[in-house]
Amino acid sequence: MTFARPTLSELVKRVRSDILSRLIAEDVLRRDDAEVYARVLAGVTHGLYGFINWLSDQVIYDTAEGEILERWASIWVIIRRPAAPATRTVTFTFQNGAGVPAGVLLRTLDGIQYQTTATAAPDGRATAEALIPSAAGNRPAETLTMVSPIDGVTPTVQADVASGGADTESDESLRERLLMRIQQQPQGGSAQDYIAWALQVPGVTRVWVSPEELGPGTVTVRFVRDDDIDMIPGPAEIQKVYDHISELKPVTAVLTVVAPIPKPLDFEISLVPDNQATREAVENELRDLLLREAAPGGTILLSHIKAAISLAFGEIDHILVQPAGNVLHGTGEIAVFGEITWL
Repeated sequence: MTFARPTLSELVKRVRSDILSRLIAEDVLRRDDAEVYARVLAGVTHGLYGFINWLSDQVIYDTAEGEILERWASIWVIIRRPAAPATRTVTFTFQNGAGVPAGVLLRTLDGIQYQTTATAAPDGRATAEALIPSAAGNRPAETLTMVSPIDGVTPTVQADVASGGADTESDESLRERLLMRIQQQPQGGSAQDYIAWALQVPGVTRVWVSPEELGPGTVTVRFVRDDDIDMIPGPAEIQKVYDHISELKPVTAVLTVVAPIPKPLDFEISLVPDNQATREAVENELRDLLLREAAPGGTILLSHIKAAISLAFGEIDHILVQPAGNVLHGTGEIAVFGEITWL
């Protein structure tokens, strides 16, 4: 039987009735203190009920949260992924004789700071790392400004795409990995083991494993980073995953870690009603569909595309011209959102 937590008003009524029932008629005044006592005691009791309600969620790992969830996960050696800083290459412009040391602070227009990790090369190039580890450090190519100018160095700096940044793992993600570990026991190098190992790397969000794709004894791992500007990982991110899995995999397995090959999926849609709000809703639903169903070598079903459009808020009717059928992908190819042509 499910326990029903009483509301605050119900507790006030219970306490008030209990107090009044213990007073004889001549003790009850027109403006008695029972109401005050009832509200004070009910407030305290309501808080205790709230704590008990929270505590009941912590006693099992599928509803635990925060530090309690971390403690549950640690029993199965599942550790919350820490935040990771984004990195990027920056290019300084300086006069002969000038130089840029390590530790120079750079800032975006909206205040995100990066710091050079080494002295700039003679061509002005240097690697910079976000000062605060988070996914917010993932940025498109842009112009940065030096926080403290250096003599002989132009104060504006050209920076390429910043990637690799990741937020501290959320409770939902940690819980999902914990339940996966409990429900699917490690088997010394099964496909599921490789997925679990790759997901331990900060920033990795989806993983696919292809056993023996390159021959007997081989394992091919592909992954994406949905919180980056470009979800397709670069060489640095691929190397991180390879190094991490290499320490855990069976010694006889030949490991290959590669990025999926992105294949933009374009759409041609006639929409009713055709307005900006409905268009945005349709786009959001299609992006969510690809997030859920796109996989290397997978198929995006036409019926699912139509269903996603129909789910969009405000949509009454539509005609999908392209794609005209199921969208197939070759080995390693994954569907990514392209563009929508509105007819």
